[in-house]
Amino acid sequence: MDSLIHDLIKNEEAFIPLLIFIGVITLVLIKSAAQIMTTAARERTKREIAAYIAEGSMSPEQGERILKAGDDRQRHC
Repeated sequence: MDSLIHDLIKNEEAFIPLLIFIGVITLVLIKSAAQIMTTAARERTKREIAAYIAEGSMSPEQGERILKAGDDRQRHC
């Protein structure tokens, strides 16, 4: 493994594309993780609003307005 790393560092023609490939993979993983976190937060918010509506501390119309406001903000960003 050590010799493979040294060979890649010495061979610039293979090293630069490898760095680019690793960078692209890293960006894809970060973007995917961010999307998963965003989706989880959105679903958690929907469940919380549904719970407030179920217990009567929020009307269904208020919950609908809150959810629509969040959707508009997501589309414009």
